[in-house]
Amino acid sequence: MKLIAPVFILFISFQINIYSQEIESPKFGKGLFNLVGKDSSWTMKIGTRFQFLASNLMAEGQNPATNFLIRRARLKFDGFAVSPKLKYKIELGLSNRDMSGVSQFTGNTPRYVMDAVIKYNFYENFVLWVGQTKLPGNRERVISSANMQQVDRSILNARFNIDRDIGFQLRHHFTLFNDFLIREIFALSQGEGRNVVTGNLGGHQYTGRIELLPFGKFEGKGDYFGSDLKREQKPKLAIGVTYDHNNDAVKTRSNMGSWMVTDTGFHETNINTLFIDSMFKYKGFSLMTEYAVRDADDPIAKNSDGTETGDVVQIGEGINIQGGYLFKNNWEISGRYSGVTLDENITGKNPEQQYTFGISKYIVGHSLKVQTDFSLIDFENQSDQYLYRLQFDIHF
Repeated sequence: MKLIAPVFILFISFQINIYSQEIESPKFGKGLFNLVGKDSSWTMKIGTRFQFLASNLMAEGQNPATNFLIRRARLKFDGFAVSPKLKYKIELGLSNRDMSGVSQFTGNTPRYVMDAVIKYNFYENFVLWVGQTKLPGNRERVISSANMQQVDRSILNARFNIDRDIGFQLRHHFTLFNDFLIREIFALSQGEGRNVVTGNLGGHQYTGRIELLPFGKFEGKGDYFGSDLKREQKPKLAIGVTYDHNNDAVKTRSNMGSWMVTDTGFHETNINTLFIDSMFKYKGFSLMTEYAVRDADDPIAKNSDGTETGDVVQIGEGINIQGGYLFKNNWEISGRYSGVTLDENITGKNPEQQYTFGISKYIVGHSLKVQTDFSLIDFENQSDQYLYRLQFDIHF
């Protein structure tokens, strides 16, 4: 009996060693498993990531508010089926923040599904996307939360982004001359945001975007991640313009925000959002700029008797300027200015400005990093606030 345990442990160790030799794990940050069908007719990369966030918000005359949070926790699956021209992506959000927004419109269930999209390259440079994913909105929003230069996105993104929705996207690109690349995107979506199960409640949402890259592609798709981790040896620039029209929208921020409920159903109004953004990178230096403006035909929700419900469309404009320099030891300093001015007569909200200084250490690029930043939040006619954040990010 005394020999059974050591022999059993030795046998298990031998089996694990054989198995580990047969199955080669991907490089760190490239997924947990990269599966390939026996006939090579399909692939699947399985990955996971999470972010731990510690924050402290201070305001004059108030006690500091400290919070420890699992900000994001995700599972990701992507690959192709039948042909490399037919790709797919599934991303599930498992943290409370990822699933927030439960309502009767989502079947009173957690919103686990972030992305569930098929991408079909059906002809030359034309790709059709079908399913739920990010709309082609402002650049900062389309950049993955795993690949941000600072701890989190700006107040411009918080007020104006159009996030995810369910529908169709048609994407195309071509080279005009030399390396001058042009991308075009058109999206038709439901208009109420992700995981809505009650069908179309207002009209539909139409989004168009064009991107100009006069000096060609960025290394490793660097126009869509923060910091110049690739250390571009030649200047690279991307300029994007998005126009979004949400016809008969029923939420206060286009397909985001709260539902504008009235005594007869929903308040419906056309909401238009314009984004203009850019990304520049060169030898460790990066600069991203964004401008957003939103308007609505009838921004004040009213009941049938003309009384106001209290819900209003968040119309106004915002600006975001963010830059940083990555040193050769992969430490980075970054700074950001963001300003949002909503229509005070409609929204009752004062202009807001935020100044942020950040420090990041990229241990294995964006796959393993530590980031911290400090922000001064300036509200007009209110006391200033101070926000300190520290975040750890790991991405398999």
